Amino acid sequence: MSQKSVSVRSGAPSSDVYAPGQLGELTQIIDPDLVDAVLDDTDARKHRVRLLPSRVVLYFVLAFAFFENASYQAVWGKLTTGIGARMAARPCASSLSRARRRLGSAPLRRLFEVLAGPVAGRGQACAFYRGLRVVAVDGTTLTAPDEEAVTWYYPKHVGEVRTFGYPLVRLVALVECGTRALLGACFGPDGTGELAYAHRLLNHLDASMVLLADAYYDAFGFLRAVADTRAHFVLRSTRKRRPSLRRPLPDGSYLTVIQRREYRAGHGYERLEVRVIEAWITVTLADGTRRRELWRLLTDLLDAERYPARELLELYHRRWQAETCYFSLKSTILDGRVLRSRTVPGLEQEIYALLVSYQALIRVADDITTACPGLSAQRISFTVLLQAAADQIVAARGAAPDAPSPWSGPSAALCWAPFSRPIPVSA
Repeated sequence: MSQKSVSVRSGAPSSDVYAPGQLGELTQIIDPDLVDAVLDDTDARKHRVRLLPSRVVLYFVLAFAFFENASYQAVWGKLTTGIGARMAARPCASSLSRARRRLGSAPLRRLFEVLAGPVAGRGQACAFYRGLRVVAVDGTTLTAPDEEAVTWYYPKHVGEVRTFGYPLVRLVALVECGTRALLGACFGPDGTGELAYAHRLLNHLDASMVLLADAYYDAFGFLRAVADTRAHFVLRSTRKRRPSLRRPLPDGSYLTVIQRREYRAGHGYERLEVRVIEAWITVTLADGTRRRELWRLLTDLLDAERYPARELLELYHRRWQAETCYFSLKSTILDGRVLRSRTVPGLEQEIYALLVSYQALIRVADDITTACPGLSAQRISFTVLLQAAADQIVAARGAAPDAPSPWSGPSAALCWAPFSRPIPVSA
């Protein structure tokens, strides 16, 4: 790397090239030892110490999530403002761009795999239903730049005459309800449906969970795959399905059998016993307009006494917390912006960095609830949490392993949001 592209403050020890590798208090969650282990695991750490080491570049990429509207050099400036007189390289934008390409996406992907997972303890009732951890699966899209280096893999929508809009990245995630932590996520071209991506996430399910999903996931193959993980499910049925009543239950629900439409050699027409819960939903708008429609839920929780129908109807509303997770990612972190990377590998790296930063903030929220007994994770404002984390990055506060945590004690109250209580919805 030439002296023209990267300059170094004189008179400082060379070991301080690692000083910009920090995320404030979040460094205690994504600590340098973890980063180095991830870099070694993905063979991304170079033996030669550069002025921009791989560890520092990884923290630089993670910082994008906290300063989405800032340029490369502005983000670098925020990472180095609080480190005082310690030396740090002062690279130009092209040097930072080349460092990103050297790093690649594998370390960010591996880091997300390490941090992903449920965070709620048994004491957090908002994340459980009758002993089962409540999780939800859903999909969304992220907007990518309209560049030829992107559209070959993430094509634009095609109309009758020409293409239109921005390239879209399909993102499907498995979310822990209550805390909105990510158990897993995958993404790819928008032309592939959500079900295909959702199948890749089923390895995160186990017998201790109940999965919530909308009508798009009402497919026999998907339900059979969920049942094979021994996890339970509650999802909304499509209008096309017309289940036959086999045995009525005391709470108004009934048992039936659904089967695969296609014949499979060695399996025949596979069948799955499910319970059907039907309810009429009435929506009254502000102008007095009323709309009434039938909702039909499918579940493999067959015991009507242990899992009453009304409770399952109320439980299904928690599925919307997956949408809240996406709102935090797309509207709070990205602020509705197009992703900044202009190549397919860069987009993959940026999206994984976005997911890692989000998950780290969720883990901080869990630490706050632990430090403040009786505080629900749903009372913590993600917006305030993000802003507080960004301020700590600029000040390099709490980056040292022995530094007191600013998230505990009286300062944790700054992240409370009494106005963000979930709105009760009645079925």
